[in-house]
Amino acid sequence: MVLFFLTDSVYSQTRNDITPHILTMRERAEVMDMWTEYRLDHLVPGLMRREGIDMWILIAREYNEDPVLLTMLPATWQSSRRTTILMFFDPGNGEPFERLAVSRYNIGFFETQWFPDEEPDQWKRLGQIIEERNPKKIGINVSEHFALADGISHTDYMNLRNSVSGNLAERIVSAENLSIGWLETRTDEEMLVYRQINRIAHNIIAEGLSEAVITPGITTTEDVQWWFRERIRDLNLTTWFHPSVAVHRNESPEHTGDFSGSAGSSVILPGDIIHMDLGIEYLGLTTDTQRKAYVLREGETEPPNGLQEALSTGNRLQDILTNEFVTGRTGNEILAAALQKAEEEGIRATIYTHPLGYHGHGAGPTIGLWDQQGGVPGKGDYPLYPNTAHSIELNAEVFIPEWNRSILVMLEENAIFDGDTVWYIDGRMKEFYLIPRQR
Repeated sequence: MVLFFLTDSVYSQTRNDITPHILTMRERAEVMDMWTEYRLDHLVPGLMRREGIDMWILIAREYNEDPVLLTMLPATWQSSRRTTILMFFDPGNGEPFERLAVSRYNIGFFETQWFPDEEPDQWKRLGQIIEERNPKKIGINVSEHFALADGISHTDYMNLRNSVSGNLAERIVSAENLSIGWLETRTDEEMLVYRQINRIAHNIIAEGLSEAVITPGITTTEDVQWWFRERIRDLNLTTWFHPSVAVHRNESPEHTGDFSGSAGSSVILPGDIIHMDLGIEYLGLTTDTQRKAYVLREGETEPPNGLQEALSTGNRLQDILTNEFVTGRTGNEILAAALQKAEEEGIRATIYTHPLGYHGHGAGPTIGLWDQQGGVPGKGDYPLYPNTAHSIELNAEVFIPEWNRSILVMLEENAIFDGDTVWYIDGRMKEFYLIPRQR
């Protein structure tokens, strides 16, 4: 596997970008399995002890999978098999940590402890294993606020309860924070390669927001959306949402701030700001990026000064937000502090930042929603932990003198919080892409 990284923090419009090496499907499976085994060995025991849960049980049936369980399967498995039961047990007292399955098959990193010739009833065998170990707390994936941590079905939950005695059944608790901890925590290896994943996404964006794809007066925003989708497929990658592309121009009405609908298709013209939103999936990890291009008018070599100043205001809002990232603070606390600071600086801000990782809208603290700037109950009450990835998503409303109106400078960049600082995984946008590129 070839890895290399470039050190600049801002996309250079004069550099001939090199698309990082993209692994074959076989190579990807090898890397993902290596990562999964390491995570199971090194993350799960510490997370279970952090949450005071000595047994964790994950149950799913084919095509109705627990989102957490899916991240623990081998890379070549695309679903569970029949009824799949995974178990973790911490016996304490320095004894070896157990990882096993109660299924008809061995499941990658889990060796089954159910042998139908000896005990035909899978649920009865599950109950035997639980009773043999006599755990103090049995964690299962149920959650009121986090869908990703609410993966057990009602049927499987009832089967689990009925498989154990009344005393043990009363020890069943929510493993919500344990599930989120597993999903949100990134290892050193993942954080290293995450930069390459972001670089791939950024190079796709740079190509799409260029004259290689866009002919002003002919190309539509819908054309560019589908170009992004096709380009990502050509690279043997996938998206986790359909790319969006819209234009903002001097003559267009102000954005209301309502993001519940999508903009219609428009022909791209000189003087337009092109705004796009794109997320790829690669090696089990996701990206989520919003960036902008400016289509030069005849005689222009750069955007109007008001637009450049507006982008700088958006960058300042990013700094205000990430400066409030402190281990243990909740998403709602971070949101309130950042909004107060922005107001003190005269920035009209809206913040809607979310975790990133296995899922684009990932597990962890939600830091505002575009329509909930007073805090987000439940998801916003979860604390910030180190070694987590976040999509720094927000907007600043800025008046543009040349246009005699305000625009929303909508930005989204991916970053890692390492416990002390926030660093952008592959830099952030501090200047507009230009169409055509200036040499």
